[in-house]
Formats: sequence, C-alpha cells, structure tokens
Amino acid sequence: MKFYAFFIALTFLVFSCGKKEATLGNPLETVLSSDHQNISRVMKNLEHYSVQIKFSQIERKDGEVYFKDYEFQVDSAAYFYPASTVKFPIAVLALAKLNTMETMDRNTKFYVEGDSVTTTFGREIEKIFAVSDNVSYNRLFEFLGQDHINAALKKINIGPVRIAHRLSAPEAHEVTSKPLIIYLNDSTTTTLEGTINTSAEPLNLSDIEKGKGYIEDDSLMHEAFDFSLKNYYPINTQHQFLKTVLFPEKFPEQNKITLTTDQLNFVKTAMHTVPKKTGYDADTYYDGYCKFFMFGDTKEDIPEHIKVYNKVGNAYGTLTDCAYIQDTKNGIEFLLTATILVNKNGIFNDNTYEYDTVGFPFLAELGRALYAYEMNQKK
Repeated sequence: MKFYAFFIALTFLVFSCGKKEATLGNPLETVLSSDHQNISRVMKNLEHYSVQIKFSQIERKDGEVYFKDYEFQVDSAAYFYPASTVKFPIAVLALAKLNTMETMDRNTKFYVEGDSVTTTFGREIEKIFAVSDNVSYNRLFEFLGQDHINAALKKINIGPVRIAHRLSAPEAHEVTSKPLIIYLNDSTTTTLEGTINTSAEPLNLSDIEKGKGYIEDDSLMHEAFDFSLKNYYPINTQHQFLKTVLFPEKFPEQNKITLTTDQLNFVKTAMHTVPKKTGYDADTYYDGYCKFFMFGDTKEDIPEHIKVYNKVGNAYGTLTDCAYIQDTKNGIEFLLTATILVNKNGIFNDNTYEYDTVGFPFLAELGRALYAYEMNQKK
C-alpha cells in the first residue's frame, strides 16, 4: 500500500506540471530534468554512470501500430556489459529452432550431457524470464551453439550483436557445445550432438576496458577490466529486437525471428508473468525481482492491470532493462530500454556496487516518470 500511495503521488506531481511538459515535446528531456533525487543524483553526475536510454511512444490508429522513438546518450560503439538481457534472443531462437525439428517442441523433455536435471525447453524459457536463471540460459546455449545464434541474429539485421559465452559457468567460453539427450517418449531417447563453434574475436569498441581494477582469484589486479571477449548487445539492438518480437506485424519476414502464434503467445506470457505465478517463493522472488522499471525498488505486488514484458540484466555493476509496459486499465503502453553502471570505486568483481542506492531507484523512477508522462498526455 505504501508503494501505491507513492505511485499516485508521483502521478499527481507530473500531472500538475502538464503545461510545462507539453511545451518540451520530448518525454526523455522532461523526465530526466526532474528534481526527484532518484533521477537528479544520476543526471548531475552522468560521467560516472554510463547511462543510455531509448524510449518509444506507441500510437494505435486504424488497426495499425506506430512508434515514435526518443533516445538519450545511445551509442552502439560505447560498450556496456549486457548480462542477462542476452537471454531474451536465446529463448526466442530456441523456439524457432524447434520449428525445424520434426519430433521436438517446447514440451519435449531433455537433459544436457553431464547435467543431472531433466527438463523441457518451455520450462527453461519460463525460468529465464521469471527469475533470470543462468543455468536455463546455458542449457539453451548448448542447444543452439554460438555460431547458430550469431548467424541467426545477423540474418535479421536488427543491429550489432555478438553472443560469445555462457553465464556464470567455469567453461563459459568453451567453443564446443555439449550434446543434448532428447526424450522421444518416456523410455526412448536420442542424442542431439554438440557443435564446434568459432572462437570469439576481441571487440573493438569504446569503453571496452572499464574501471581501475578487478578481483581475480581473491587478488586485486590494478588495471582496467577487459570486456573485449564478452557478450555484446547494445541498446538500439535490444530495443529493435523487442519491437520485432512483440509487434511482428510491423516488420518484414527477413527482419524478425518467425514464431508460430502459439509460440509468440507463450513468449509473451513468460515475459510478463511474475515469479510467484510460476512456482517461486514470493518473499525471495518478489514481483519486481526482474522488473526494474517502475517496480525495481519495491517489494510490493505489481497491480494486475499493469503488465511488464521484459528482460533484465544485472552484473559487473551494470543494470539493464528492455521492456514493453502496458496498462490495460488506462490504455497506456510504451517501450523502454535503458542501462546504468553503478561502480563508484571502479573495481570489478568485488561485489561492491550501488545497485540498491542508485541503480534500482533510477530505473524504477525512470519507468514511473515516463508512465506518468504518458498518462498526462492521454488526459
């Protein structure tokens, strides 16, 4: 209830200065000029936070969807670590690959060679969106292989992207993917052999080396942390991919990953479903656990009429969210993708990041302020 009271108060404050906003014309300029501390403390020290934001207003007219895009400091050549946001394209690509396999679908049981868990592709995708499960991503990564992932994403021409490794795994950069044991029925299995993939080349981007030190094997290394062999998934690419998945009718076949209607509905449901509705403990995995915009700084329940279709990333002091936010009660909908680096001491891998004091409050307030802006425009 405290969060709802705050949310209503925020909306009232934005409404109260509606005339000022209307003259500015740029939603991002308006909300980023806010004197709210969650936003202003970042904007007053932008050089420390590597903020990038892309926002799309959505207009529906005569059965058509139209986007009006705005951006702030978006630069695909300025590297940030995408963390778990890469799980979104991997989930979609896994479903698309299943369409090419006659005896398999998302309900097919399988396990990765050497793994002790038998699961289904659908369950792993649900876990990717509900709690951003790293092992689930790694299982689908083995199924796809790096070369297949990168070739498929390059083919649809959504922007620069490079997926090079597993997440939180000792063999993260291993180029040979593991075989999958596929259940044809309850008693019969077959093996889907792994593939040998191409080794990643170092990325040549600005800000690819970050900070002044990092922890390795419990020792402090006094040099910048090198991200050149990491995954690369910039804001423009994330935002465009979100558009192509959730609004496929807007794009030609060559610029999207084609899913069946059933698969698309499954992905949409997985994207907005909060953890407790997929079997996770609500105290540990509260509604905003993987919903940084609007709800990332609260443990209150998300109202039923607000759905957040998104994928977040959280690692190395970098927080990123890529989301389609829809309020079915008030007719509000927009797309928002943003990233922020919160690493005041410049040391990576020390787990000393300002997530709770700066990062989550900034992204949550950004989402709330843009929601209130859109509400005001609608009024």
